[in-house]
Amino acid sequence: MSADTNREVFFELMPKVNYFYSPDFGGYYYGAGHPMRPFRMSLVHELVVSYGLHRHLNIYEPRPASVRDMTAFHADEYIKFIREATPETYQSPTCKDHLRRFGINDECPIFSGLYDFCATACGASIGAAAQLASKDAEICINFMGGYHHAKISEASGFCYCNDIVLAILELLKAYERVLYIDIDIHHGDGVEEAFYTSDRVMTLSFHKYGDQFFPGTGARDDIGRGDGRGFAVNFPFTDGVRDDMYLGCFKPVIDNVLKYFKPSAIVMQCGADSLANDRLGSFNLTLNGHGECVRYIRDTGLPLLVLGGGGYTLRNVARCWTYETAVLCRHAVSEEIPFNRHYEYYSPHYLLNILPTNMLDRNTAVELTKETQRIVDQLKRIGCPGAGYESIGADISKTVSLWRLKGEEEEDEKVDEDQETRKLHRKEEEEEE
Repeated sequence: MSADTNREVFFELMPKVNYFYSPDFGGYYYGAGHPMRPFRMSLVHELVVSYGLHRHLNIYEPRPASVRDMTAFHADEYIKFIREATPETYQSPTCKDHLRRFGINDECPIFSGLYDFCATACGASIGAAAQLASKDAEICINFMGGYHHAKISEASGFCYCNDIVLAILELLKAYERVLYIDIDIHHGDGVEEAFYTSDRVMTLSFHKYGDQFFPGTGARDDIGRGDGRGFAVNFPFTDGVRDDMYLGCFKPVIDNVLKYFKPSAIVMQCGADSLANDRLGSFNLTLNGHGECVRYIRDTGLPLLVLGGGGYTLRNVARCWTYETAVLCRHAVSEEIPFNRHYEYYSPHYLLNILPTNMLDRNTAVELTKETQRIVDQLKRIGCPGAGYESIGADISKTVSLWRLKGEEEEDEKVDEDQETRKLHRKEEEEEE
């Protein structure tokens, strides 16, 4: 076999990975002191490019989701409110009547450009799902998405619109069964609630539970209802879980989910707040442990949509999602972080890895073994999922056509950022440290 033929075979074996990113996304701002900072996406993308990973990706700039797209799940009046509310108008008597009803508070504030922010995140996830459904990609990445707490007509946990639910609904037009995996430290309550009575979607969440930890859901006996009984799977941890204990549960659970549920496609929320040293988290995972979860799911070979989620130590979010981008496109990256416009965020060591702390692991091997076995027993009882499945037959090609593939000439372009915005984010980082 010739060298050229070898090269062709090699590239055929590489997964086709599509990556969604909007250069405007990092400019949205929840407000001073708020832990959620969309600016982290600017750090992520800059690090992806500085490692040269963009050369292994098909980069798409998403079309914002329309009102019709978002009301496939969300209530019409809720999306109308999100679209019309602004920092200048939401104090009006009319808006005030809706604030409590729609979950608007200091945790989920009204900020400038809120609707466009939601439309961008949702548009990217819907578009990625459409590409998977039409077989235009094997893996799609949208780290701008992953807002797993949002409900039908309620904002919650920094989340306003549930791009995950919208993406799963898109996948269900082409796939019989969809598996949703959540490795954020917080329970994926909004996604679970949306599909709580369905046997076509299995929601699998690995999260902290207890001590009044937000959102307070995801107990071991939350297993679904009606046709969906057994299809909501929750693995509760407590503080300090490390790589070995976490993976020792994750992998056998995944193996049994694949065996008994037999998913046709997978959506994975990769919240980085389950890493060590997260400002709002209390797990003790390293980059290797978190990334190994992504690698394990990648190796199933099933159509895969990878999303962002929580993550409140900005430099570690960038490290995590950049490393996992490398994992997904099967490209090795160096431990030394390349110089880039945000290089100062990675001081003093300028290394990629995230080390564990010396915090106490309050999880015991005995309890985690019991939890794993409990879930295996639950999975054995689910029977034949997706009975009566019929393809909706939506014209997926029309949806896909709304997303623009960025030309190779754009790959190396640097998007200029507002210097004052960068200084503001950096100042807040230093104050919190």
